[in-house]
Amino acid sequence: MIKFCSLYSGSSGNSIFVGTDKAKILIDTGLSGKKITEALISIGEDPANLSAILVSHEHDDHVKGLGILSKRYNIPIYANEMTWQALNCNIKGIEHKNMKYFNNSKEFEILGLGIQAFSIPHDANDPVGFCFYFKGKKVTVATDIGHITPQLTECIEGSDLLLLESNHDIKMLEVGAYPWWLKQRILGEKGHLCNEVAGEVIADMAEKGTQHFLLGHLSRKNNFPQLAYQTTYNALTERNICVGKDVTLEVATRDKAGRIIYM
Repeated sequence: MIKFCSLYSGSSGNSIFVGTDKAKILIDTGLSGKKITEALISIGEDPANLSAILVSHEHDDHVKGLGILSKRYNIPIYANEMTWQALNCNIKGIEHKNMKYFNNSKEFEILGLGIQAFSIPHDANDPVGFCFYFKGKKVTVATDIGHITPQLTECIEGSDLLLLESNHDIKMLEVGAYPWWLKQRILGEKGHLCNEVAGEVIADMAEKGTQHFLLGHLSRKNNFPQLAYQTTYNALTERNICVGKDVTLEVATRDKAGRIIYM
């Protein structure tokens, strides 16, 4: 059985727990070590028992607590080579034995939990999403996505549970207070995924068999949970997919651990 919980999800910081009876893994550590420790304890997990931290990319909202957590609890960190190059410029004091590398094109394993990183279009060195495989179940995390590619679609297909970015509402972003250059970055090919595209992708995946969905990485200023939820709800309903019957749909919370999901 896979235990999954989004500890924090949003433009202000991201961290996700994925575990089995043996493997205990964090995806990203984009808040303080204290906050992530508190969130782990709140879902019944001891941070001292973590098997690994996986890094999707080097942006601060994904790695803020990385150094302190690894050093405090002696946790191995897994990232690809290009991400490590960026991390080494900003995070000091990681023990060499805790610096682990993965290849985006090769599945690897941590204590029986299969893991496949896959490339995503975002303005970082070599950003990735992750698929997890255990006893016939597949759980996928895909955020910080500028646009949907055929390769990305292929990677997320067949998931039992999918956490997908639903970062912003385009109209809110366009009329909001962000400077022009930042709006262009978010809307660009290597920026973030809007509500409408997230809704269509989830509807596509639902038609292909995925039943459980979380919307994640919402912008604090250019989105709100009810709008993200309703946009995807509408996309599903237009294809005669019933939320609550055919699929489950939730929004990952920004400031506290969400519901624990077992797959």
